[in-house]
Amino acid sequence: MNDHQFDFSCDVLEQSHELPVLVDFWAQWCDPCRMLTPVLERIAEKFGGKVKLVKINTEEYPDIASRYNVSGIPNVKLFIDGSITDEFTGALPEAQIEQWLKRALPSRYSAEVKLAQDLVGEGKERQAAAILDEVLVNEADNIAALALMIRIRLFGHPDDALKLNERLEGEPGYGEFCDAVRTLGGLLQKDEDALPDDPVRERYRAALACLRSGAFSDALEAFIGVIRESRYYDDDGSRKACIAIFKYLGEDHPVTLKHRRVFDRALY
Repeated sequence: MNDHQFDFSCDVLEQSHELPVLVDFWAQWCDPCRMLTPVLERIAEKFGGKVKLVKINTEEYPDIASRYNVSGIPNVKLFIDGSITDEFTGALPEAQIEQWLKRALPSRYSAEVKLAQDLVGEGKERQAAAILDEVLVNEADNIAALALMIRIRLFGHPDDALKLNERLEGEPGYGEFCDAVRTLGGLLQKDEDALPDDPVRERYRAALACLRSGAFSDALEAFIGVIRESRYYDDDGSRKACIAIFKYLGEDHPVTLKHRRVFDRALY
């Protein structure tokens, strides 16, 4: 957009109620700004229809730059519904900006994902999965939908969940979740006939059965029992299982809080 002919209130604030607006604060003398401009233009084109790019020369519009606390340039701010929702400063690599924008932009399917979450909470996983299938057909990189679908599929169809998990790998904030899914998926698919012969074998099999049924508390109790008797059975499988369950549920989950200290004591 030509930054000599625009009205900030109309072209940014009002427009952002209809479409997210990416504002690039720049200046002619700023070399990093000139490097960033074509990058932002390529990204805006790639996200066509999802975001509008506006360039504002801070030398020509110092009042706007001051109003929005632009202290260093290039400075890029994302406006949604009239407010700044995210921003960054400096000429970041193109791939990093794409990842940032993908996380910062609201999904067109946020209401559908929220409905699916509510359905899962009510135990209606089949209905939730049908909604998420439709979302992922239309928005394959919808991270929230992908993570929720993995949770739905993991215990009934671990092979499907592991394939979906590969698409989630590397997403910021999902590292521990992906690690947990990878470990749990392997345990759920384990060939029990190939388990090492050991006095704890049946207890370990019972722990796996509890895990498959989603009885996390019982599974943790059984895995911790195995750790106490045979610490490294099945390649340290019980310790790995417990850590994966804790990561999957979250540190503040009641089941995690109930068993975490007991687990720690069992190790030492």
